[in-house]
Amino acid sequence: MLASRHEGAGTCSAESQATRVERGLAQEALAADASIDRTYASRLERGLENPTVAILEQLANALDTKIVDFFVVPAPDESLPKPLRGGRRPKHSL
Repeated sequence: MLASRHEGAGTCSAESQATRVERGLAQEALAADASIDRTYASRLERGLENPTVAILEQLANALDTKIVDFFVVPAPDESLPKPLRGGRRPKHSL
């Protein structure tokens, strides 16, 4: 089922985050792949920004999905994926 116009923004942010986490991508990696700033990606996922169609297209391309997938309302019994471990990975010394 697709989201209504009023629930679309929250659904879009939740679905883009769920897709990112399912693929094991950090926000920083997604932002780089989508050519957007990491803080903007964070604000999108928290529902603080309203993305343009162009930004949705960039995110969909980076996540190898379709824009319409961001607007699918999850079933009431469907659980969200667990968030990825926070923080940066340690740098390996050469």
